[in-house]
Amino acid sequence: MHSITNRPAKIFLIGFMGTGKTYWGKVWSEAMGIPFYDLDKLIEAAEQDSIANIFEKKGEAYFRQVEMEQLRKMQAVPFGIIACGGGTPCYADNMEWMKFNGITIYIQSTAADILKRVLTEKAERPLLKNLNKAELLFFIEQKLKERLPYYTTADHILDSTLIDKDSLQILLAQ
Repeated sequence: MHSITNRPAKIFLIGFMGTGKTYWGKVWSEAMGIPFYDLDKLIEAAEQDSIANIFEKKGEAYFRQVEMEQLRKMQAVPFGIIACGGGTPCYADNMEWMKFNGITIYIQSTAADILKRVLTEKAERPLLKNLNKAELLFFIEQKLKERLPYYTTADHILDSTLIDKDSLQILLAQ
């Protein structure tokens, strides 16, 4: 285990949107007494704009560049839990960088479960906002298929339906 003074080093939570990375990251950081960082929030603060607006005004390529820069700034953080955007591990050499600098945990979920969770949040999710339910499910299935080769290289995989507040501590104790 990567650790600093008996605390886990950086823990990068990866997985598709709507799998609970931010939710569980906050729960686990509070339970373990370590800082929590949401990469999307760091991007929004740096750009002084929402993710949706950044995508819309400046495009995905620009967003991915800023995302990579904000991710690299996590090197200065000695330890903490970092919730990454769904596409973060799939661009540049982000996944390799995260694995080198900490522990990667893929929060896995089915397309149907993801659909249920993101239906209520379409407006805040730039890649989804103009899709109906059938198109959304197809989009999720296709994106999951594309991203799976990156996600499955994570150090650990947790099933989103089996996670609880103790899951991370149990995983790290193994």
